[in-house]
Amino acid sequence: MRLTVLGGGGFRVPLVYRALLEDGGDPSGRIGELVLYDTDQGRLDAIGAVLAQQARQHTGPAPSVRATTDLDDALRGTDFVFSAIRVGGLAGRTRDERIALDEGVLGQETVGAGGVLYGLRTLPVAVHIAERVATVAPDAWVINFTNPAGMVTEAMSRVFRDRGLGDRVIGICDSPVGLCRRAARALGTDPDRADYDYVGLNHLGWLRRVTVGGRDRLPELLADTERLESFEEGRLFGADWLRPLGALPNEYLHYYYFNREAVASVRQAPATRGEFLDEQQSRFYRELRSGARPDSAYELWDRTRLEREETYMAESRQVSGGWQRDSCDLDGGGYDRVALALMRAISRNERTTLILNVANRAAVPGLDQEAVVEVPCQVDAAGARPLAVGAVAPDQLGLMLSLKAVERSAIEAAESGSRAAALRALALHPLVDSVRVAERILEAAGGY
Repeated sequence: MRLTVLGGGGFRVPLVYRALLEDGGDPSGRIGELVLYDTDQGRLDAIGAVLAQQARQHTGPAPSVRATTDLDDALRGTDFVFSAIRVGGLAGRTRDERIALDEGVLGQETVGAGGVLYGLRTLPVAVHIAERVATVAPDAWVINFTNPAGMVTEAMSRVFRDRGLGDRVIGICDSPVGLCRRAARALGTDPDRADYDYVGLNHLGWLRRVTVGGRDRLPELLADTERLESFEEGRLFGADWLRPLGALPNEYLHYYYFNREAVASVRQAPATRGEFLDEQQSRFYRELRSGARPDSAYELWDRTRLEREETYMAESRQVSGGWQRDSCDLDGGGYDRVALALMRAISRNERTTLILNVANRAAVPGLDQEAVVEVPCQVDAAGARPLAVGAVAPDQLGLMLSLKAVERSAIEAAESGSRAAALRALALHPLVDSVRVAERILEAAGGY
């Protein structure tokens, strides 16, 4: 089988290749060829060097790797398309962050004004990609990791449905699976032997139950401060807030529940997250492009990756006590393993349950059929089907509805070029506190 990665020169591609190398399933159902597509040949060459060293260090069979800057060539004949593009690069991200911070609101690439600006820039490219996949490889499954993942997945899904190709676009994220596994470990149970009730949109979700042996053990965890604050989300939100909330929020909800503190911390930092990553990754790619260290490409990448993981959400961690991430959360695995599990379930008809971004159908009461939600899904050769989650708490549903209105306004703006829709997307966001602020942010970003 063939997997095409869009954004194939991206820094995290070696994580995907690592997952493919570790796949020990039936050879007939494994990925045998990996095609990397990117608009930057230099980045493709750099990541290609890392993957080549990974393959040399691996004792078993390794998928062949081919790189191209021709989109249709990358898509033709593929079975799966993994979309992980970054339109505008890290320079675009840093600009989004600074524009928001200059107005005193959160500067973050997927949440708040920064997320809307990123979406407005990304959606036209993502829709074009979906159109090319539907034309060149209509039988392929699209796995979307491109942020903002919820609105991008919904926009790409519309292209497939409009062409009668069904629900072949599925969004993934590593945040829900990380939260679920950390909660299970805090309970002293095997994460693979628990069931999870999770509901939300991408980067806006809540873990409501952790069921082990037929019994929900989340109340037990919420009642035990020591265990509750032994893992990332517990430390981030604190037991005193999680108990009255009655659920474990996705880490990105820290920007909503502790917005003032988060904005102050980001503004006080010497650099935004985008600026830090831009400097770090520019150094990494520059060193590999120099050709001075061809035999240590993987080691250089892994050191850079570890630094990236250690500094993840550093400003939010500073607000909640300045704690360091646990070693088990630094291996960088997550979305790549979800992607592999999803591909295996579809290609081998191995039924499994995964938390994914898919069309709601009737899973979440209060949201319409085609709204992309992030919920547990049953996955097999027929694709991913959302499981009914039952009634959603009013505070959770209210936030979901507000953010869905933002996402759809951004999609409308990208489709039509409407300034009114773009302004609505910014002004309706709960973390943008004034229509005038939204107007100035839109103008600073180049208007619409």
